[in-house]
This record gives sequence, C-alpha cells and structure tokens, in this order.
Amino acid sequence: MKSWFAVWMLIFAGNTIAQSVTGDIIGKVMNFNDDKPLPNARAVVEDQDKIYYAMTDADGRFRISSVPVGKYTMYIVYKTDSLKGIPVDVPIEAYCNLGTILMNTNAVQTMKAVPVGTRIRLIYGELPVKELTSKDLVHNANKFDIKTLATSMSSEIKVDDDGQLMFRGARKGDMIYILDGIKSNEVFSVPSCSINRMMVYTGGLPAKYGDTLGGAIVVETKSYFDLYRAYMSNQE
Repeated sequence: MKSWFAVWMLIFAGNTIAQSVTGDIIGKVMNFNDDKPLPNARAVVEDQDKIYYAMTDADGRFRISSVPVGKYTMYIVYKTDSLKGIPVDVPIEAYCNLGTILMNTNAVQTMKAVPVGTRIRLIYGELPVKELTSKDLVHNANKFDIKTLATSMSSEIKVDDDGQLMFRGARKGDMIYILDGIKSNEVFSVPSCSINRMMVYTGGLPAKYGDTLGGAIVVETKSYFDLYRAYMSNQE
C-alpha cells in the first residue's frame, strides 16, 4: 500500500512540475492585402479546458504569456474573420517567435498562416538566440559537453582559464543556466541523448532573465511523450 502511495505522489509531483513550466508566444499580425498591422486581433491557444490569448496592439504585435510548454495549434480572430492552423511549439522559459503572420481579411474561406521570415526582427527588436534540437545534436561533435556546445553555437561566448563561461560585454560568470525550468548559475552536464532542445541567449534577454547582464543557456530534456513519439515513428 505504501509503495502505491509513493508512486502516486511521484506522478502527482511530476505533473505539478510539468504544469508549472511555461513559455511565451510572440508574433505580429499584418493585413495580407495592404501590409498594414491589424490591431485588436485576438491570438488564441487552447489547451484542453484552458484558453490562453492576447490582443494585438496598434502595431499588430501580441504576446501570450505563461503558456505550458508543448505543441499547439493557434488561431487568430479579427472582427468576423479567422485564421486557423498556425503551429506553435512553446519552449521552456523562452519565446516561441512566430514572426509576422499575414492574414487575408477579405477572404471568403480561412487561409493558412504565412510567416514572413525576414520580418521576425520587427518583433520586440532582435532576439539573439541560437537553438539546437535533438536531431541537430545527433551528429554534433561537441554534444558531450554543454559548455563546449554553447561556445560552438555562438562566437559571443568563451570559456576562461577557470572553466567558466564568459558572454561578450559581461563579467565572468554573469549568466544563467536553466535546466527544465530550474535556474542556476552553474552549468551542469546533461547526457546529449536526453536533450530535446538547447537555446543560447547572448543578448536581448527576455524580462524573466532580468537578474543577469550576460546571457542565458536554456536546456530542455526529453519528456516521456517525446520518447514515446520517437518510438512510434520508428515503428512506422
């Protein structure tokens, strides 16, 4: 009986931690016909019985905060028009930057979202962030050491003689390391096979990283669902 109770408590604790890990979604909605921003449009993400949304400002920009980490399909509502089928992948304590989304407000049928790659820089300025996924890490020669991997991702990062990371323009050791939502000032080794995503911020840090003037290294490990999806894809 005690063993079953312990298992139940572990599952409950795991679900609680998973639900507390969140990220943000940012983007900009523009009119497909005249290339002007669409203010007061609603960007919506549904997660079972919960709804997360934000209204666009006068420049068409929006930010949906504190969305649980995971993959969703977002839709945008503007007056009587709607735009559906926008894929969203929310990372741990970081931004999912959708760039500029063009919406045809005169369309009879809903059109698919068209992200415009070069316009991503218009959203809240440029976010100098590099990202690697589990697929990128498979053949990466630096995957066995987080610090070496971080320096290979950006020329703005170096390792000093003491083995500490240095971000250009910041003091030695002035950085934050986030492993599955848990912050630390020290970089811990993580087996590369367990990493689902790794991101390195070298400037333009989100407000949630306001307690550092250097940079941030964000590591998201694989969840049970990631492993299950990988297993199922290999069975096909």
